This record gives sequence, C-alpha cells and structure tokens, in this order.
Amino acid sequence: MRGRGGLGGGLLVAGTTSDAGKSVVTAGICRWLVRQGVKVAPFKGQNMSLNSFVTREGAEIGRAQAMQAQASRVEPTALMNPVLLKPGGDRTSQVVLMGRPVGEMSARGYHGGRQEALLGTVLECLAELRRTYDAVICEGAGSPAEINLRRTDIVNMGIARAARLPVVVVGDIDRGGVFASFFGTTALLSPEDQALVAGYVVNKFRGDVSLLEPGLEMLRGLTGRATLGVLPWRPGLGIDEEDGLRVSLRGAVRESAASAPYGEDVLRVAVCAVPLMSNFTDVDALAAEPGVVVRFVDRAEEVADADLVVVPGTRGTVGALAWLRERGLADALARRAAEGRPVLGVCGGYQVLGELIDDEVESRAGVVAGLGLLPVRVRFARAKTLGRPVGVALGESVEGYEIHHGVAEVDGGSAFVSDAGGTALDGCRVGSVRGTHWHGVLENDAFRRRFLTEVAREAGRRFVPAPDTSFGALREEQLDLLGDLVEEHADTDALWRLIEEGAPGGLPFVPPGAP
Repeated sequence: MRGRGGLGGGLLVAGTTSDAGKSVVTAGICRWLVRQGVKVAPFKGQNMSLNSFVTREGAEIGRAQAMQAQASRVEPTALMNPVLLKPGGDRTSQVVLMGRPVGEMSARGYHGGRQEALLGTVLECLAELRRTYDAVICEGAGSPAEINLRRTDIVNMGIARAARLPVVVVGDIDRGGVFASFFGTTALLSPEDQALVAGYVVNKFRGDVSLLEPGLEMLRGLTGRATLGVLPWRPGLGIDEEDGLRVSLRGAVRESAASAPYGEDVLRVAVCAVPLMSNFTDVDALAAEPGVVVRFVDRAEEVADADLVVVPGTRGTVGALAWLRERGLADALARRAAEGRPVLGVCGGYQVLGELIDDEVESRAGVVAGLGLLPVRVRFARAKTLGRPVGVALGESVEGYEIHHGVAEVDGGSAFVSDAGGTALDGCRVGSVRGTHWHGVLENDAFRRRFLTEVAREAGRRFVPAPDTSFGALREEQLDLLGDLVEEHADTDALWRLIEEGAPGGLPFVPPGAP
C-alpha cells in the first residue's frame, strides 16, 4: 500500500453528524486491516473530548484514538491525535497540542485563526504516520458539511483535500433521515471536496436489509456514489465514547445490562453524572463484571440504594462540587461516609472529597471548601500531571494513567496506591471512603476483584466477583466484533481499492455545492 512519495494508503471516515459511529467504524476498519496483515494506524487531526488517555511517552490524546490504536494492535502516540480540545466553562476549551496543554481558548478565538495555523502540524503528523504504516485510517469530526467552519477545517475535508484522501461518510440510520443526511452532506460540499467523497456506510441498521436496498439504489442514482456497507445494530459497541459532555449536561442516566451474578447478590453502582464529566470510561470495567449494575445518576435519592457511589473525573472540579451541593448529593455522600457505606472518588472526584481546593488555574475560584470526607488538600498547579504510573493496591499490582492539574497534600488516612516497599504513591482512604488520581485502576482484574469484595462486605451484600473476568479480553472481543462487522457487512474490496488508490475519478457533482 505504498503510493506517491512512499506514503502508505489512507482513508477518511467522515459522518453525517456527531455520534454517527465514526469512531467505531474507524476502529472496525483498523481491526479488519490488521487481521489481513496490514500495518495500520488510526488518526484524528483534531478531537474534542473529555475522555482522554496518556501514551507511554506521557502525551495526552483522545481515548477514542487509544482504542483505535488497540484495534490496530499498535502503541498509541501523540501523532495519532495532534490536537485535542477539552471543553471547560464559559465557552472555552483547553487546547492540547502534541499531547501537552498550551492554553485555554474560546471557540471564536480558536476558529478565528489558531485552528487554521495548526493545519501544518496536523498534516506533518499524518505524513509521518503514512511513512511508517501501510495504511492510516483517519476519523473526521462532527460533519464535513459544517459550511460555517470549512475555511479553517483541519479534521474533515481540509485534510482530505490536502492529503488527497478518499472519504466515506457514515450515517446513523437509527436516528432516521439517513438518505437525506447522505445527500445533503454531499450536496453542501464544494466540487473539489465532493470529488473525494467516494461512498457511504449505513450504521446501526435493524431489520431486513432488502427493504433498504431500493433507497440505496435511488441514493446512488442521485449522487453517483455507492453505499459500501450496511452495518447492523449491535448492543454494547459504544466503547470509549468521546462525548462525556453530552452525557453529563443533559442529566442522562446510562445503564449497563448486568449478566447474572456469580454469587447470591448483585452489586449496584451509582455514578454521579457531574458537569464536564471526564473519563467516565473508568467505570466500564465495573460494568463488565457479572452481577454489577452501573447507572449514572443526578439526584440524591438515586444513590440511597446504591452499594457503591463513584464520583468520577471532571474538567470543572469546583463547578462539580457546587453541583453536588445544589442537588443534595453532597449531603448524601456525607451520610454514606458516616454510615460506613462505600464511596470512590477518581481524579476530580477524589479532589472534591477532600477538605479544600485552592484553584487559581481551572476555575480561578481561589480557596473553596471540599466535602471534608478525606484529609486531603488540593492545590491546582499550572503544569498538568501526565503519566502512566504503576504501584500496588490491596496487595495487587496496578497500573493506571494520570491527567490532572490538582496536587494533593494528604494528612492522614492510608494510601490508595503504594510502591512495592509500602511507600504511599497516590490517593487516600478513610474507612469506606476512597480516592485516587489514577484513572484506569479498575481495569486491573485482580485489584478490581479485591476492591469489589471489600465493597460488598462494607455494603452488606452477598456479592462475589467472578474469578475469571478479564477486562482486557472483553475489550479484545469488542474490537474483534467491530472487525467482523466490517468484514461481513461492508464492501471490503471497494474499501481496499480506496485505501490503495484513492477516490475514483469522474465522481459526479451534486448541486448546489458549497455556498
């Protein structure tokens, strides 16, 4: 798959909307390719997400790209997501460039000039990956037909045009209106952009595909482009979703369907859906356990019957603290602590459980009283802590990743994580209340079983963790299923030709084109 200048093949997976399925389709194509012996890498020039990950070299990138790297069976690097935007309050985002934060910026400021200036960096990263890999599968963002942003685009048709990448457009048929979305997306692009749009992929289809085929033929007649796949709807494939902001601000409750418990009881976990919730994927490993039911909550009465309450990470720690108080959740957490019922805080959630927060960086609120459930004082530093630490927790080896500005000073309790010699590394525990800055610790199977055993005992539940649940193996099964969907339900010959040869010539123009 070597083309001009020795570059590997490439493809851009765009979408009719946000959450159309670009991330999982990209991952599925990556897994399909790597099973064919192709050395493949994922790429997303610019990502807006509160779910992020830390690479081995200490760079922060979107979790979706880390998941896609796993699908490709390669180590994630900053090259795969050179620009990451982390939304905050007051219509601003932290700009993370090549894995390091470079400042806060408003949407107007970013789209008014900074974004366009980053196109060179994005293209250099893409070219470096294409020199190293046989193929690079790129993921777009939002819709390529956001005509108000086209001039400064560095993630959709902007890079497709600059790198001459063929484009397939994914549409979520479960939302309805997929034919109009495909046609409208194409018709709003300029002739030069349209020349790269090579086909469509229908995502989340339920029912008899033969009933869809007349519409697909009419779409081909209208646009001159074929539908290259109709992927059936499958539950449980929203792995490492990007949009924690959408989930938390709408006050939604996301529930996991628990399989039968290994012991006599189920274990009920309530996750506080704090504003600007980040890395809520931390609890996915709990939901993978047989008999563990995970739900996201935003009312005090919803935590009353929970066996464990998790306060997750957030990009707005002080704001999350105020939200917990406003909704009565702060009092509910205090009652749980007094009654010896389990509470776990992760990253920002750990910080709010402490005695005070001194923040002149994120919220600039100064000194704010915390919930006082842990003897911890947090000062926000301008430098962000990014790392992939290892340690020991509950007698088991654990590894995780750190992404935080808060520096914790612990004065009491016991450590959540220590080194092999017993020296405290991170976090704090007092009674049934625990907190840690480390994301990903629950993905360590042996530790998770020990932790859930303790939680069940403290909650008075006859819950027993299954002895053989492997979170890593379950993730691999999910990624293989994504690869199966592409292999079995997409025109892989057509995808292969696009990756190797680019968009075919002579694709017709669909009027009216970009205004």
